[in-house]
Amino acid sequence: MTAPRPRPIRRLVLLAGSLLALGLVLGACEPILVSPAPGTSGQPAATVAPGTSLAPGETPGPGSTPAPTTAPAATPVPTPLIVTPAPIKADPVSLLAWLFNPIFQAFLILMVGINRYLGVDMGIAIILTTLIVRTALVPLMRRSMVSMRRIQAVAPEVKEIQRRYKSDRAKQQQATMALYKERGISQAGCLVSILPLFLLLPMYQVVREGLTAADLTESLKVFGVQVVPLTCPPPIRDVANHLTGFKPCIDSSIPWLGGLDAAGFGGQIPLPITIPIVNLAGISVFALVYLVLQLAASRMALPAHDPNTELDQNQRTQRALALWLPLITLLYSNIIPVGVFLYLILSTVYQIVQQFLTTGWGGMFPLFGRIPAFAVDHKPRFPVAAPTAPTSTGRTAGAPAAPNPERSAIDRTASANATIRQRGRQGRRGRRK
Repeated sequence: MTAPRPRPIRRLVLLAGSLLALGLVLGACEPILVSPAPGTSGQPAATVAPGTSLAPGETPGPGSTPAPTTAPAATPVPTPLIVTPAPIKADPVSLLAWLFNPIFQAFLILMVGINRYLGVDMGIAIILTTLIVRTALVPLMRRSMVSMRRIQAVAPEVKEIQRRYKSDRAKQQQATMALYKERGISQAGCLVSILPLFLLLPMYQVVREGLTAADLTESLKVFGVQVVPLTCPPPIRDVANHLTGFKPCIDSSIPWLGGLDAAGFGGQIPLPITIPIVNLAGISVFALVYLVLQLAASRMALPAHDPNTELDQNQRTQRALALWLPLITLLYSNIIPVGVFLYLILSTVYQIVQQFLTTGWGGMFPLFGRIPAFAVDHKPRFPVAAPTAPTSTGRTAGAPAAPNPERSAIDRTASANATIRQRGRQGRRGRRK
């Protein structure tokens, strides 16, 4: 049966709605007309021939233009960067900024507080802030590592489920979820691994805007009380007392890195050519260090592999992604400040140490075809308990659970009778009278 064709009235309504929407768009794009200045009328402006002047009391006639006069060029007044908590608005960007306000202020107050109270430079303050944040995330990150390792442990059984129900995706999902539930595996733990990515955006804003702002007092207040006392330097003025600029409220230089600015983009190695599209003219030294550490962390997150066993397609894809994804860091190394790279480097080192204590070397070795002696039969300090198999050894992957052998025949009969609805002497045509 074919679908009915749209009626002409419906077509006219759609056409009228389209024309109305187009008119609204064009009306919104219309430039705003400048109204005449106060005290002027709508008459055309008077003109005067270039190079001529008017006698005293003489007024220019219609259609004339005034002679051009040379006015001194006004120096633009610099605008200070004042960082305040983002207000809530209806657009998605403002709403996202408002949601990140608590994290942004927590990072900023912690970093500025360490800088002020401990008297350390901003580089040390960023390092201590990273250690505090990563230590607070240890339980969540361990849960993520445990979930990933347990999912990797039951991967052969999941593969068997996919082979058995290869023509029915719904049964694959149902059997896989039943297997995870039986082995005590929670997939929610794997979602915690993306938490550091959500924390990266507030940290970038703190380093890029917070450390370059001329006024931070509003962002350092909690319920109207300024948590960290901070006095910002006065504006910069020339000898004629003209405003020429503003100094950052915080000194973000790092002496032990050669005086690099934490909010700047120093440490660049120039390239002989500029890579188009990304406009990459240099590679940051910090990006190279972060790349090496990220490669090590990615390989350690993979399960151990026997070189004599051939990898399947999924395993080859995972190992290829673990190698190529960290290389993307080099493409945006010119837009990440030095302070953010310090946060990423130390956070990755912390992740490597936690992975080593929890899951060991993982898939780090063999490296270049060799396994070092210290990695052979290595046992982690806090190992992950392998998911236990079901008590009934005869059950295959994805099969229904076997009945409990400890229940007696009497218990099973009583349970069955309790679940059977007792029906009276009733036939298909109703109760017998």
